[in-house]
Parts: sequence; structure tokens; C-alpha cells
Amino acid sequence: MPLGLSGKFNVLARSPHDLEPEEPEPIDAPESGAIHWVPSRYNIRAVTADGRLVVWNTFRGTLSIFEPPQRPAIERILRRGGVLARGEGAILYLFERGFLLKEGTDEFRRIRLEFGRQHYRNDVLQFILMASEDCNFRCEYCYEDFARGTMKPWVREGIKKLVEKRLDTIKFLSVSWFGGEPLYGWEAIEDLGPYFVETAEKHSIHFSGQMTTNGYLLTPEVAEKLLAWKVRSFQITLDGAPQDHDRNRPGRDGSGTFSTIFENLRALRDRPEPFAVDLRVNFDPKNIPGMPELLDLVAREFQDDRRFRLRFRAVGKWGGANDDQISVCTDDEAGRWQFALKDEARKRGIALSDDIREIQGFGGQACYAARPYNFIIGATGKVMKCTIDLDKQDRNDVGKLTADGDLQLDLDKFAVWTDPAFESDAKCQKCVVVPICQGLYCPIVRWDEGRSPCTSLRMEAKHEIRAMAEEAPRKRVTVVNGQGVERRVAPPPSA
Repeated sequence: MPLGLSGKFNVLARSPHDLEPEEPEPIDAPESGAIHWVPSRYNIRAVTADGRLVVWNTFRGTLSIFEPPQRPAIERILRRGGVLARGEGAILYLFERGFLLKEGTDEFRRIRLEFGRQHYRNDVLQFILMASEDCNFRCEYCYEDFARGTMKPWVREGIKKLVEKRLDTIKFLSVSWFGGEPLYGWEAIEDLGPYFVETAEKHSIHFSGQMTTNGYLLTPEVAEKLLAWKVRSFQITLDGAPQDHDRNRPGRDGSGTFSTIFENLRALRDRPEPFAVDLRVNFDPKNIPGMPELLDLVAREFQDDRRFRLRFRAVGKWGGANDDQISVCTDDEAGRWQFALKDEARKRGIALSDDIREIQGFGGQACYAARPYNFIIGATGKVMKCTIDLDKQDRNDVGKLTADGDLQLDLDKFAVWTDPAFESDAKCQKCVVVPICQGLYCPIVRWDEGRSPCTSLRMEAKHEIRAMAEEAPRKRVTVVNGQGVERRVAPPPSA
């Protein structure tokens, strides 16, 4: 008699399948026998001067260094055609770190899935708040107009109400203070800073605060309050040696500014709290000769404090009133000098803020303006996306904030900024670093120049991972999920 039709079994109360004998779960292929493995298309490899192999996977954000005796076997496993092997030893190690995949894996499809999860999330809210649109400096290459002062009280109230309306959904709140010079608008920071911390703590929201400041007003008293309000990340610019900095970044009254900034940095260094300072160095043909003086000074004062890091950027013609007068490097010159300056900083033991270890994994170099959950709010409630365009370009005027905390957006403009352009860009789809920038490194480049906006990592990755490995030549480094964690680890199993 067929199962389930006997008088003693109630087929309406229980499934006949539940009476079938239980069979063991199938054993995964890597454990039961050899299968075909292929290397990830997002592996980048380099060899150090002493013969070690460095492998970085831009999708998973993992990085491993293999000693010279291990190198031939690892290179054989990671060859283009792949290898037929059991899932054990070095094979298993490489598979678990994303360097090796089962044949047939569609990595680009996985990227599209992860992009969707990251890009369209609604539990994140990021603000770039212009505490003041005026500035106490008059940098020669500046592109801003200084048309407005401190953020209006009604705008600050609107921001608070906007946050309160999102409390049921947001789990992560990020606030970046910008300007002009944000500390010129201290009244706004003093109003909103405590509010963000108290609200986040009350509602179990993860809060992070950042600030882009010229550092002139970052006195010990101001720093103490900012750190208490969880503003723990700062970008502060030093444009070369003191005399070069004072020429490029004078006060609005023409006075020098380097010495005041540097004293504030020294005072910040002496504090015990955790924070990070990215010292941005803008370089041009005029200040490059003085860079060794700046690097020696930074090394002497901050070499042993990993909270301070350098970042080098070429001066550009960014739409300011002095664009016709300023001297800038060509693209080729900018690339060569950036390489050289980073190498000189490494020789002096200075940390770099755009070291491979500092890139925050998947999407780590996608422009903030491309994210649907990121909003610039100006001093008068104007909503924008890009801190370079600001309100000088109509495309960047995407809406306004109301006093009631509503964002009234022009969805057509907004959609242009947040478009997942890599999905229709054949060059991006073939690129080894697309997991890092997602074709969104700078949307403006795509529009204004009609080309894919490429991160410098596309050409520099081999140099960067090799330099990172050689910086600490006998330390085995593992970077997990792009979190910049450096630690000693056991060597991989023998191949």
C-alpha cells in the first residue's frame, strides 16, 4: 500500500515525506574530490624586491603576502587557466580569502548584488553640513564664493526634525562639517553637535563625525568640545613648507597661517583621545621644491603617532576666480609627483591616508555625491550633492530643506547623481578595481569630459601594494574587508 494511505496514518495532519528514512547531507565538492578552480578576476599581484608575492583582491578587500619559497606554488594555482585540485591546504586558504573561485562563478553578478545592497540602503543617513559658507582664509586656488555666513537657526531646526523623522529606519548617522570654513560657523556646530550625539545614544544609532577645516581655529578648547561630540576625523591642509603654505593659503587679511595651524596640530597630538587627522598636501610646480622641508617637519612631530596621516593632491583649476593665474601640473606630472611624494613620506615613516590598508573595501572610493543617502545642506537650507560644484552649477542644486524637516528634491537631478553608471559602462565592467570605485569615483568627470572617472588605483595598484609590503619587509600583513587592520598571521598552508 502506498505510503500515507494506511488507516493508521493521517495524511491531512502530517506529510508522508516525514516518514521517509533520513539521508545524510551531500558532502561539499572541495571535501569529496578535485574540482576546477579559477582565479578571481579582481586579483592584483605584485612582487617585492626580495621576491615576496603580494596579492590583493579588490572585491573582498583581502590582501596576503607570500614568502619567496611559497611564491611558485601560489602563482601556479592562480594562473589564468586555473587548477584542478581538492579543496584543502593552499587551495582552501586562497578560496576562503576570495583569490580563488569555483569555475563558473559570475563575479560581476555578485558585484551588482552587493552594489544594490550598499547603494540603496535606507538605514544610513549622511550629512555634509555647511556650518558657514564664509571663510577666514583666501587660498589662491579656492573655488568658493563666500556669499553666506553661519547656517541659519531655522535650517538647524529643520535638520533636527529631519533626523527625528528618520529615527524609525536609520541605524547609521554620519555628519561631516564643511564650509567655507566650518569653525567660522561655531554657533551652528555648538547647536547641532551635542544634539547628534544625544539623539544617537538615545536611539542606539551608530554616529560618526568628521570635519574638513583649515585648522586655524582648531584651538585646544575647540578640539576638546569637538571630540566630546564625537567628531573624530579631520582633514586639515598644509600646502608645503611654511613659506609656500603661507603664499597659497593666506588669511583673508593676507597674514600667514602655517604657524597657528601647526601649533594647533601639536596640541591635538598631545591629547589621549582616539581620532584621525588627514594632513592634505596640495602640490603645484611652485611648492614641490619645498616638500622635503615639510616632510621632515611632519616626520619629526608626528612620525610616531599613527593618528596623523598624509594625503597628496595636485592643485587643479576648480572654477575659482584665479584659475587663469594659478600654476598647475599636467596629468602626467601630477601622477609622477604623487608617486614620488608618497614614497618620500614612506621613507620617513609617515603614515598615508590613502594607503591600500586605509581603503574601506567594497565601494571605498565611490564618490559620496553618488550615494542616495548623502546630502549637502547649505547655510540657507539649499540641498546639494557635490562639494566642488556647490551652488555654482544648476545640476548640483537638487532641492531644499524645509523648516519642518522635509527634503523637497528635484528627483530628475537627484537621479542623475545617483545613477549606477558602471552597469552601462563597458570599460568599468572590465576594470579590476570596479569593486572599489563602482564607476562612481567622480560623476562630474563622466559628464564634463565624457569618459569613465578612474581612480588612480587603476594604474597605481601594483606600485601601492608593493610599497606597502616593503614598508614593513618582514611583517606578514593581512587586510580583512578593507578595514585597514594590520596584524601578524600564520603563513598559509603549504601548497
